[in-house]
Amino acid sequence: MKIPIIRQFFQNQTEENLEKTLEVLESFCEFRGVSEEDMNVVGELITNICGALEVHQQVKNGSTDRDALNAFSQKVQGSIDR
Repeated sequence: MKIPIIRQFFQNQTEENLEKTLEVLESFCEFRGVSEEDMNVVGELITNICGALEVHQQVKNGSTDRDALNAFSQKVQGSIDR
């Protein structure tokens, strides 16, 4: 997961576009011919998209863009430190 990518997705894509892309990537993962390397790349994309969706939700709930990104970053860092 990379915060700059999450920020880019958040700033340039609507929630609807992110959700549709997430569905396509999840469907791609179900193909039997997908390699481990492909799965790793897709998994990273899915993680970043989910992060951007969470930031969108926080902004909907009244946070500023910056505060939402910072809160998400802190949440992830907190879960890694455990």
